[in-house]
Formats: sequence, structure tokens, C-alpha cells
Amino acid sequence: MRIAKPLAAYLLLALCALAGAAAAPAPAGYALENTEVRDIRAQALRRDYQLYVALPDSYKDGARRYPVLFVADANYAFPVVRNIAQRLHKHAGMEEVIVVGLSYAKGDNGMHSRRRDYTPSVPRKQSYSPVMPGRPPEFGQAAAYGKFLTTEVLPLVARHYRADMRRKVFVGHSYGSLLGLEMLLGEPRSFDHYILGSPSLWFDAGVMFEREKAYAARHKDLPASVFFGIGGLERLAPGKQRSRSEEDADMVEDLREFDAVLRTHRYPNLKTQLRVFHEEDHASVFPSVLTHGLRSYLSSSK
Repeated sequence: MRIAKPLAAYLLLALCALAGAAAAPAPAGYALENTEVRDIRAQALRRDYQLYVALPDSYKDGARRYPVLFVADANYAFPVVRNIAQRLHKHAGMEEVIVVGLSYAKGDNGMHSRRRDYTPSVPRKQSYSPVMPGRPPEFGQAAAYGKFLTTEVLPLVARHYRADMRRKVFVGHSYGSLLGLEMLLGEPRSFDHYILGSPSLWFDAGVMFEREKAYAARHKDLPASVFFGIGGLERLAPGKQRSRSEEDADMVEDLREFDAVLRTHRYPNLKTQLRVFHEEDHASVFPSVLTHGLRSYLSSSK
């Protein structure tokens, strides 16, 4: 079969274009400057994770040590924290910091990993659907994951970086803040400052209120510095009645109540701040919580 000359020329040009496209290298990905990734095996958990590390611009100059931020939900939060911390240094004179992002477990999707690693208990009254094919939902390993942080992650960072381990900051949001509260009420000295945004205090029928009550019965002090932040829009819809459930939680009132209970014990070495960001919701509030949480702890030259 003969092909008309114009059509043949068109096909030839198309084939050349396809060949050129196949030969052209793929566009390079965007990489954040002064960052690196370290693999780490959680020995007791028998799972693999990664640490995303962002070093200050001045890290290569001299031998000074830097405060270090440990950030849960790193797949989202690491670039946000790294960039905001860098901007606060450059434009507001805040101290430079090392940022360590805590990845989800390798092979798990984010929701499955955070449900398991960040929650303090298995829900007693609520059921959840699987988020990974062939794997049932997992919950309640925050204490074990917190031990992995204190016994494996912190020593690794201390060995490999000029981190000031006397100024360790934990940064969490939502389930990540449940993890922070688990460590606060389990081993409060694990970190020197906690920045906890929109903690899911409704989880497991308010189990963290029970944990706080049990802690208070056994201790006379809670040596910690905590900044709580939440969006003012994280409230119940009009006409709904507040309860300790995911569907009927007033997260603002839950957090006000939790902070007030902590304050009633008059722990000598506990410092808490609570800030409600009135125009923000659960999805948008994290950058504001982070900014004000850092300012509440880190010094500034301006």
C-alpha cells in the first residue's frame, strides 16, 4: 500500500519526535539545599524508617551546636518546618536549627503508619476500615515508637550532627500531637520543648484525659515546656452536642480543658501556653502553630 507523500512526511516527523522524546533525559527533581536522608532500623519494632535532616546554612562554618527539631509526619511537615525555620532566621533573627523529619515506616502508607505509631491505645468504642489492602488497621504503639525515638533516633542524631541535645524540640500535629502527649506523660524529659498542634484528644473516647489523671496520681511534677496551638474553626457544627468521639469532637474545647487540667496541678516545672488561631482550621493551622511555638522557645537577636 502506498502512502501519500505529505502523510509519509508527517509520519516521519512524528517518529523523529517520538525518538527524540525517548532519548531526552527525564526532568530533574527538585531538592532542598543542605538536606540529607538517613535510613534507620527500629530494632525492637522490626521496621525501617528514614530520617530527613536539614542543616543550617552556617553549619559548614565553625563548630557550634544547634537546637534540633524532631518533626512527626515528615512527609508533609519536614519541608514546611525546614522552610519556616530558615525564614524566621533570615528575616526575624531567630536562631538557626537542625530539623529532623520522622518518616513513615517503609512499605506502609502514611495513614496506616501514623495510626499505629502515633496513637496511645487501641480504640475501644470505634472501628476503623483498613487503609492498606490485605492488612487490618493497627493502633496503639505510640509508647513503643516513642522508645524507638529516645533510644535509637536521638543517639544517632547526637553521634552524627552538631546538635545541642540539651535543646531538643518535638513538633507534632493531630495524631502527631498524640504521640507528643504520650511522651510528655511517659518520659517528659525526652524533649525540652513540645510544640503540639490540634491534638486529637477525642481519640479512643478521650483516653489522654485518663492518662493525664493517672500521671497526676503518681507524680508531683511535670518538668516540661509545652506550646499548644489549634485552629479556631476546629469546633462542632452548630446544633451538635460535644462528646468524646471523632464525629462529635469540639477540638478547641477539648484542648482548653486539657490545658486547664494540667494547670490545676500546679506542677513546679511545667510551662504551658495555649494559642487559638481564630481564622484557621485543622488543615491550615500548622504553619501558625509552628511559628509561634518556635518563638515561644528559641531566642531571637531582633
